[in-house]
Amino acid sequence: MTDTTAVENGVTSQYVARVADDLEDNRKEQERLGAEIAALQSQLASLDKDREVLLSLQKTLGAAPVPAAPEADGAPSPTATANAATAAVDGQTTATPTKGRKARAKKSVPAPRKAEGSAKKASAKTAAPQQPSLVSLTHEFLAGQKEPRSAAEVAEALAQQHPDRGIKATVVRTTLEGLVAKNRAQRSKQGSSVFYTAPDPTT
Repeated sequence: MTDTTAVENGVTSQYVARVADDLEDNRKEQERLGAEIAALQSQLASLDKDREVLLSLQKTLGAAPVPAAPEADGAPSPTATANAATAAVDGQTTATPTKGRKARAKKSVPAPRKAEGSAKKASAKTAAPQQPSLVSLTHEFLAGQKEPRSAAEVAEALAQQHPDRGIKATVVRTTLEGLVAKNRAQRSKQGSSVFYTAPDPTT
């Protein structure tokens, strides 16, 4: 009995040790996968931020937006369907007037055109002035500086001057690089820092 008990205890100890090792391996694998998931989530968040910056720069530079995906299976949009229905109703209502009504309609055609022209002139006079773009603001700020400025300094100054614009340093940095690409700004390095200045007008 003693030998049998000793053998059983030895086998049990081996299983206990193996289970403990398996648990430790499981814990390490979970930590590894958790770290990889966290890294992927961080990369995804960074890509989302980069996309927002690129879209803002695209809008600032006046580039054509990416065309929207077409409707699935060639289905017409609700707006197109509504317009078609309105056109059909208009066609039915204008197809059955009497000759006298047609003549009156022809004589009254110039009046809506004059009203339309007056409305356009009135809307043009009352239209609010557009705010300057971030590109213009950034270029004007650099032109007024005597010393090179970093992107963070430019962003901070513009944010103080225009608190309602919600100016971010990442967008300003991208805007500065766009100005450099167009030879409207100059970039220089001092150690690991990057500074920007307006181009010298004498050169």
